[in-house]
Amino acid sequence: MSRLDFTDPASLEALTEMLTAAGVEGLEISTPNAQLRLVISVPETVRTSSSTVTFKPTSATSGATVNAPIAGHFHLSHPSLASEAGQFPRSVVASDVIGFIRIGQILVPVLAGRTGLLTRQLAEQNALVGFGDVLFELEPQS
Repeated sequence: MSRLDFTDPASLEALTEMLTAAGVEGLEISTPNAQLRLVISVPETVRTSSSTVTFKPTSATSGATVNAPIAGHFHLSHPSLASEAGQFPRSVVASDVIGFIRIGQILVPVLAGRTGLLTRQLAEQNALVGFGDVLFELEPQS
C-alpha cells in the first residue's frame, strides 16, 4: 500500500471526493508530526444515501474486541478473493487481516491485533462503520 502525500492538494482533493462518494462527513488523521482534519460540507439534498449500521447485540464477555481503524464500509474479505472468512470460531495471529474497511476505492485492512480465537462477527457486510466501532469479538490466547 503506497503512502498518501497529505501536503499534495491533488491527493487531498481525490481523498475528499472518495469520502464524499462514500457518504463520510469527515476524517481526522494524526501522526507524531502532523494532524489532518477533513470535514466534508455537502448540502443535505446532495448527499447520497448509505447503508445503515446494523450491529448484533453484544453480551458481557471476558474476551476482547477488534475495532474499526477508520470509518467506511465494512467487508469481511477482499472483494476479489475467495476466502474462508466468516467461519467462526477460528484462530488468528496479531498480523492476520480479518476484514477490510472500504472508503471509495481504498481498502484499509483490519488486523486481528492479537493472537486468539475470533469468535464472532458483529458488523454486517457492507455496513457503514465509524472509527472505533466493534467489528469482531476475540478471545485472546497467550
